[in-house]
Amino acid sequence: VLNGVLLKPLPYENPEDLVRIYQRWEDFETGEVVYSYNYFSGLDYLDHRAQDEIFQGVAAFYTYREMGSDLTGGDRPERVVRMPVSSEFFSVLGIPPARGRGFSLDEVGPRRLDRLWLRGGFPASFTARSEADSLRWRQEFLRTFLERDLPQLGIRVPAETLRRFWTMLAHYHGQVWNASEFARSLGANDKMARHYLDILCSTFVVRRLRPWHENLKKRQVKSPKVYVADSGLLHALLGLPLMRDLQGHPKAGASWEGVLLEQVIGRLGCTSEETYFWAAHSGPELDLLIVRGARRLGFEFKLTSAPKVTRSMRAAIELLG
Repeated sequence: VLNGVLLKPLPYENPEDLVRIYQRWEDFETGEVVYSYNYFSGLDYLDHRAQDEIFQGVAAFYTYREMGSDLTGGDRPERVVRMPVSSEFFSVLGIPPARGRGFSLDEVGPRRLDRLWLRGGFPASFTARSEADSLRWRQEFLRTFLERDLPQLGIRVPAETLRRFWTMLAHYHGQVWNASEFARSLGANDKMARHYLDILCSTFVVRRLRPWHENLKKRQVKSPKVYVADSGLLHALLGLPLMRDLQGHPKAGASWEGVLLEQVIGRLGCTSEETYFWAAHSGPELDLLIVRGARRLGFEFKLTSAPKVTRSMRAAIELLG
């Protein structure tokens, strides 16, 4: 313990908090108490994870025998040792995968939703060793995206101008787009503001959600809503490094709406041609409306511990059918 915690600590986030779970049983013949960690079945692991009320997370790995694979894709194949692990393995250790991608909400489970909400879905941000490291990575991403990646795509808008526009957009996250308001704040015209929005939408860092409207007696909103696509980037732009900062911020509700909206769209595999919002000027609205042929799925996202069917949802059902 002294060597592992003080002299040579493990290269993980808070290594002193890591523990290994053992099974204990008695030998039927000798009555001897046996401890083992090599004989957990997959169902044992799922039971531990489902019933756990002590640990922040539970992960599993398989070490019964060494397994090798040929890693291709480079100049020549490379023989590597591999080990099957559960979906929460990297997040429990607090380290990013050296290659490949991280996991979706389906894979990491609802207990990691707050972490996904605060840090966003980029693997290096989600699995960073600390909140400070996560925020540092996102800030560096914003810088390199604007200063290096966009110019490589042939986009010649000054990085500082787009950073200012992106930050303004973060403060309008989840609201109806108004080109004139952005143009006035930037000292530009409406066409230029729309051009900046097109750049960020076409590079998938901003989502422009189109309005759904049909022949109703009520006046309906016909301008799109805008969202910073990744919640972690949104919080970096707003200067929210910690969960307590996020929870006390006026945009917390809109941020929650955005992260759940992205999860639903991803889970259902929706295209941009299938995703809308709907709102009437008199108040009723749906944060997300998925239209697939004759089928419609409506969603309203609220940051509350007591969700319920709202008047807005009832009105949407009555008006849209």
